[in-house]
Amino acid sequence: MDSHSIKVACSSCNLRELCLPLGLNSQEIDKLDRVISSRRRIKRGSALFSAGERFTSLYAVRSGFFKTCITTVDGRDQVTGFQMTGEIIGLDGIVNDHHSCDAIALEDAEVCVMPFDQVEELSREFTTLQHHIHKIMSREIVRDHSVMLLLGSMRAEERLAAFLLNLVQRLHARGFSQSELVLRMTREEIGSYLGMKLETVSRTFSKFVEDGVIEVKQRYVHIKNTDALRQIVTPPNCR
Repeated sequence: MDSHSIKVACSSCNLRELCLPLGLNSQEIDKLDRVISSRRRIKRGSALFSAGERFTSLYAVRSGFFKTCITTVDGRDQVTGFQMTGEIIGLDGIVNDHHSCDAIALEDAEVCVMPFDQVEELSREFTTLQHHIHKIMSREIVRDHSVMLLLGSMRAEERLAAFLLNLVQRLHARGFSQSELVLRMTREEIGSYLGMKLETVSRTFSKFVEDGVIEVKQRYVHIKNTDALRQIVTPPNCR
């Protein structure tokens, strides 16, 4: 097995403010502790869940990085998203009780298991949790819309700039640098997500380096000019 379960308690987790709602009292947190009582370790390259698998739980990423992907009719893997610490994955399974995509660990990772039937029952008991789950679902919808905009109307430079800005913003919210990041995904995976060929991704990275916007050393990226990246996404005459 690539994963195993260990005990966990939300009340003692320093990440709970990222994946759980604020304002829960001690009694409500105790009830959550009884529901979210285990976590799983997933080795790099292994699946947390696969398309077609029965949906039973949501998962809060405690450490590591994941990609979600689907297999197209012609057999290609299409990356649909990247998930990091403090984010919830598995929402795709709610609609028909089966997962519609694969969730693959991009590095050794750990997730907290949130049995959905119990979480759903508990959310009816205190509305703070119910509201938080709705917010998570809404955020996924907004993110899907953003990806549609990327794929539908942006040039290659705009797509990659928007991707880097979004990634570093999400990492910064978790206490990491505002200008430095290590890409856990390959350029090929970035291209799949952004609807770009590998050669185009590499060429666009090289252009950003030549223009002095970023510095790249293998998977390490230093954003030297955040404003320049923002201007690529939203030129001054479009503001």
